[in-house]
Formats: sequence, C-alpha cells, structure tokens
Amino acid sequence: MLEPIVSSTINRFVAYYRVSTAKQGASGLGLAAQRSAVATYLKEHGQVLAEFKEVESGRRSDRPALEQALAAARVHRVPIVVAKVDRLTRSVAFLSRLLESGVEVRFADLPAIEGPTGRFMLQQMAAVAELEAGLISTRTKAALAAAKKRGVKLGGFRGASISKAAHQASKIARGRVAARRAHDLMPTLNELQSEGVTSHEGLARALTDRRIPTSRGHTKWTGVQVARVLRRGASPDALTNKRP
Repeated sequence: MLEPIVSSTINRFVAYYRVSTAKQGASGLGLAAQRSAVATYLKEHGQVLAEFKEVESGRRSDRPALEQALAAARVHRVPIVVAKVDRLTRSVAFLSRLLESGVEVRFADLPAIEGPTGRFMLQQMAAVAELEAGLISTRTKAALAAAKKRGVKLGGFRGASISKAAHQASKIARGRVAARRAHDLMPTLNELQSEGVTSHEGLARALTDRRIPTSRGHTKWTGVQVARVLRRGASPDALTNKRP
C-alpha cells in the first residue's frame, strides 16, 4: 500500500530494482548496491513513494513488477528511478514500450540525465538495438522485390484513405491512453471502496486528498471524472485493440 506523503514540496519517485537471478534476489547481492545508489540519488532529489523489485533477465520484456512501478508512477505523475541504465533492458521492444509509457525515467548513476535528455538517451538505446532489426528489414524487402520480379503475387493496400486511417489511429491511441489511466487507477479505487468510500463524490475527495492528479493534471477530482474512470476500468476491452 502506498503511504501518503504530507509535504507538497518534496519531489517523489517510484524506485525500480532488478536482479538477473533468483539467487541474487534471495541473497541481496546486487539489490543492496542498487538501493544504496538510489538512496544516494534521493538525498539530493527527493524521496521514494513506492518501490518495486524484479527478478528477471534483462533480455525478457515481460516484467510484472516494472509494469506495477510504471502504473504507480503514472497514477501519481512522478518519475521512476533506477540505479543503473543496464537495470532496464537491452531489448528494443521493451525500450520502445517504456518510451510510450508516458513515465519519466531517472538514472541514479547519471544524475544529470533527466527530462528531455533522459528520454533522448532511451531513444538512442532503442535506436542501437533497432539497427539490426532495420538490417533484417532491408534484407526482407530485397527478397520480396526479387519474388515480385519472378511473378509472385504480393499483398497490397486495401484499406481506407491515409487521412481516414490516420484519424482512426489517433482515436484508438487516445482511447488506449484513457483506458490505461483508468486501469492504473482501479487498484486505488477498489481499495477506497473496500474501506467504505463508495460514492463518486467521496472517491473524488479521496483521490484529491491523496494528491493523485486527474488525466489533465488537475489537483481536484469531480464525481463525474470518477464515474468515467470506473466505467472505463470495468470495460473488458479497456486495454485491447478494440474500440476505446
């Protein structure tokens, strides 16, 4: 459970730690060093709102603890801090998803890297990993061109106009953002409801008291906004590619 922070002047962060093996996780090897690095960083920058630990290889992109950390960071609109760059991943797919998550990432070993510079750094990491994927794509296109010359019939564009497709893609993207925000907020709303806060207005006051910003960054919630979040969060298609 996230503990409320009383002071509004202290910067808050969600900390994420990763160790590669279960043995490291059980012994604390690596984890202690990461916590120490993050603690040193926070002495000058703020304090931890919540922390999450993962025992997983850096090559894998399914990271449940990181997903929880990103959700907490999105809910509270705070950055996520990691001890070292290599604690994230070397996977281009994972780095791309991290960039799309809407969460700012800070690195304890590179304290000057933050904001747009930190995002640029992640983009460069993803770009390097994407290089090989690009080379593979080039070879694939060459193979398809050779097949076309041999008379092989290839698929073509059969969709709507580009402008209509772009509009639909934008609509779907906005829906996904709203659905993800609702999904992130549901654990907090469920917790409040279990404590007896059931009305939309009561939930709005509780979210405001916990300093959880609205989707537009406002500090005060309304019952209408809460009702919209609950409706989206309860939708079985909230996080799919179906209509938002």
